[in-house]
Amino acid sequence: MARSVGIDRTRIVEVAAALADANGYEQLTMAPIAAQLGVRLPSLYNHIDGLPGLRRELALFGTRQLYERLSRATIGKSSDDAILAFARAFRSYIIEHPGCYAATVHAPAPNDLEQQQTSQAIIDVVLAVLEPYGLDPQAAIHAVRGLRSIVHGFATLEMLGGFGMPLDREESFQRLLHAYLVGLHQAVTP
Repeated sequence: MARSVGIDRTRIVEVAAALADANGYEQLTMAPIAAQLGVRLPSLYNHIDGLPGLRRELALFGTRQLYERLSRATIGKSSDDAILAFARAFRSYIIEHPGCYAATVHAPAPNDLEQQQTSQAIIDVVLAVLEPYGLDPQAAIHAVRGLRSIVHGFATLEMLGGFGMPLDREESFQRLLHAYLVGLHQAVTP
């Protein structure tokens, strides 16, 4: 089957990411991608395995972007400073790339090693950030889930207009993170 000139999987995913960020992940279909690339819809299927394949590629793309952002934010930092940097970087990614982020939310399929490894890289960043607290392995995973839930919940509510009161959202976010840190410190206190 002949390949369409000028497009490849990477370019299709980049366009899909931009469309998902602009219009929403759930609104993403193949037709607008083909239109933006100036190709016929069937041409995309030479590169992507339909909408399910596109969603998988977008999840990988978003997870890799998020990993890069979180890694850069936490390099050279430790303990509370690293957690705060991680949370701020995570929140900003969610707000700046809502469609790509939405693609990353679901746990990878158990049989998809590439997605498993890509997701594990982010978990490893969080575990490294949590290492100075000396948590046992189970407590560390609970702490990872807690931090993810805090940032995801706050940023999602923020994007959806869930904070209508005229009160500084940044201060609310910092107070929430401070409460999380207090809990972490209490968890490791003998």
